[in-house]
Amino acid sequence: MAKWTPRHEAPEPLEGPVVATITGGTILWFVLFLAQLPFYGWFADHGHTWWLWTCLAGAGLGCIGIWYVRRRDAAIKQAADRQ
Repeated sequence: MAKWTPRHEAPEPLEGPVVATITGGTILWFVLFLAQLPFYGWFADHGHTWWLWTCLAGAGLGCIGIWYVRRRDAAIKQAADRQ
């Protein structure tokens, strides 16, 4: 079996408003959690409480993501200032 080699180079990664994207996603997860919270009884009766906890976990992990991308952006800007 022959080894696969790419025919052309990979494109440059897209850079965009990363902090805004992660923040928006985090807010969306938290809003979904809050929207489902009044229906906790129904979710519990039907065995779907994991839906709520998935949204809360998404919001929590999003907070870590916000912290990460803000530090990443600061490091990129600091490195660019040094050059």
